[in-house]
Amino acid sequence: MSLGVLNTSKSCNQGLHFPCILLIITLFNITFSFLIITRALTRNYLNGTIPVAWASLPLIKLSLLGNRISGRIPEELGNITSLKELVLQDNLMGGPIPTSLGKLINLEILHLSGNNFRGELPKALGNLKNLTELDMEGTSLEGPFPSSFSELESLNVLMVSSIKGGNGEFPPLENSRQLKIMVLRNLSISGALPDYIGNMANLILLDLSFNNFAGQIPKSFGNLSNLDNMFLTNNKLTGEIPKWIFTRGQHYDLSYNNFNGSDAPKDYCQIGYVNLVSSYSSTDSNTIASCLRRNNPCPVKPKHHNLFINCGGASLTIGEDEYEGDENIGGASDYHSFDEKWAYSSTGRFVHNVDNEPFIATNLSVLNMLNPELYMTARLSPASLKYYGLCLHNGNYTVKLHFAEIMITADEAYYNVGRRFFDVSIQGEEVLSDFNIAKEANGTGKAIVKTFDAQVSENTLEIHFQWTGQGTSFIPHKSVYGPLISAISVTPNFKPDTDESKLSTGAILGIVAAGCVVIALISTFIWFHQRRKDTENKDLGGLKLPIGYFTMSQIRAAPGKFNLENKLGDGGFEPLYKGASKR
Repeated sequence: MSLGVLNTSKSCNQGLHFPCILLIITLFNITFSFLIITRALTRNYLNGTIPVAWASLPLIKLSLLGNRISGRIPEELGNITSLKELVLQDNLMGGPIPTSLGKLINLEILHLSGNNFRGELPKALGNLKNLTELDMEGTSLEGPFPSSFSELESLNVLMVSSIKGGNGEFPPLENSRQLKIMVLRNLSISGALPDYIGNMANLILLDLSFNNFAGQIPKSFGNLSNLDNMFLTNNKLTGEIPKWIFTRGQHYDLSYNNFNGSDAPKDYCQIGYVNLVSSYSSTDSNTIASCLRRNNPCPVKPKHHNLFINCGGASLTIGEDEYEGDENIGGASDYHSFDEKWAYSSTGRFVHNVDNEPFIATNLSVLNMLNPELYMTARLSPASLKYYGLCLHNGNYTVKLHFAEIMITADEAYYNVGRRFFDVSIQGEEVLSDFNIAKEANGTGKAIVKTFDAQVSENTLEIHFQWTGQGTSFIPHKSVYGPLISAISVTPNFKPDTDESKLSTGAILGIVAAGCVVIALISTFIWFHQRRKDTENKDLGGLKLPIGYFTMSQIRAAPGKFNLENKLGDGGFEPLYKGASKR
C-alpha cells in the first residue's frame, strides 16, 4: 500500500476511524521512520480523535481539514518539531489549545478555525517565530491577546473573530509589519485605530468590522497603497472621511459609523466601491442623503405597506404575491437601493476566493418542495448582509424569512460535514442565533420558513444576517459559509390605507384655490350682467315709454292679426308690422 492511497478522498469516505487507518498501514508492514513526512487526509469524513502515536512521526504537514474529528489536540503533537503545517480546520474538536504547540519552532501555518476550542489564548503561541499564517475564526476561545503576540514578526495572515472576553485592547502587532491579511472582526476592541497599521506596507485586506473603535481614521492609513479591501463597518469612528478613500477605486466599507465632517456626500451612499450607508449615524441633518443617516430614514412620505423579495433571483409571482427581483451581482462593499422601497447592504470578502466570489448562489439540482422557484437562488455574504424595507407605514408587520441550503448538498459523503451557522436580527433584536438551515429543515435542499413579528416605528425595517465565524468554510469547497437567504416577505398586521384616490394636503389646497377663482369669476360675470341690465333699463326709462308686458293675443290684435295693410316692410328675420294701441 502506497502513501498516496492514504491521501485520496476515497480511502476513508465511509467514515474510517483513525485506529483503522493505523491497522491497515500495519498490515502492509510499512515502516514509518523517515518514510512519512506528510499526511494529507482532508475531506475524508474521518471521525474519532487524533492518534497520539502520530507524535512519533517526523511529519512536515498534517492536514485534517473537513472531517468529523473530535476530542482535544494531543499534547504530544508538540513533539513533532519537524511540523511546518498544522491544519485542523472544519472539524468538531474542542478543549483548550495545548501549550505544547509552542514547541513547534518550525511551524509556519496553523489553522484552527471551525472548531469548538475553548479557554484562553496560550502565551506559548508567541514562540512560533516562523509562523506566517494563523487562522482562529469561529472558535470559542477567550481573550485577551497575550503580549507574546508581539513576537510574531513573520505573520502574513492573521484571521481571528468572535473571541470572547478580553480587555478590549488591540493585539500587540506593531512588529508584524509583513502582514498582508488582517481580520480582527467582532472582538469588542475599543479605543483608537492603531497608527502603526499604516506602516504595514504589504497589507491588502484589513477587516476591523463590528468592534468599538472610536476617533478618526489615522492619516497613516493613506500610506497603504496596496490596500484593496478595508472593512471598518459598525464601529464608532468620527471626523471626516479621508479623500483618498474615494479616489483609490477599491472596496472600502465605512457603513454604520459616526462620521461628522462637513464634506458628507449629498446624494449617494455608494460611491464607486465605497459603501457609506448609515456612516453618518450621529446626524439628523436633512442636507445629506437620508441613507447616510441612522436607520436609513424615508426621504419622502411613507407609501408602502408590504414587501416581497426573491433574493438573488428574478421577479416572480407566487399566488397573489409579486416578488421583486434581486439580481444585482453585489460585491464586497455594496449598497443597492430599489426605488425607495427596499435596499440591501453587503459587507465582507470571501478571503480564500477573491477572484470568484459567490455573492449569489444558484441551485443546480431538483428541489422537491412547495414553490421551488422561490429557492432556486439565494443571496449570501461572507460577513454581514442587511435588507431594508424603506418608506413603510408605521405599524406591526409579519416578517417571513425563506431559507433552503442549496450549496452544501449530499453529493459526496464528506459534504455532510459542512455546517453553516449565522445569526439573524430584526430591528436590532436577535431572533436567530447560530442558525443552521439544514438542521432546521431536516436536510439540504429543503425549505424552511421562519416567521416573526416586527414593529416599524420610524418607517424603516432592518433585517440583519451576520456570520460570526462559526461552522465550516471549506466544505464542499472553499468560500461556502456565511448567511444565505432565499426570499423575504413582509406583510402588515393592520388594515393599510390603500385608498389611492385620497388627496394630499397640497392637492386639496389647490382644488380649494381653484374653486375660489371659479366662484370669483362667476360672481364677477353676474355683477357685470346685472349692471348692464340696470343700465339699459335706466336708458329706456329716460324715454318715458309705456313699457310693460303683453300677451300673445294682444300682440296678434295690434297689427290687425298681421293684416298686410299694416305691413311696414321686411326685417332681417321676419316682416315688420305697425300696431295700433287702444286706449
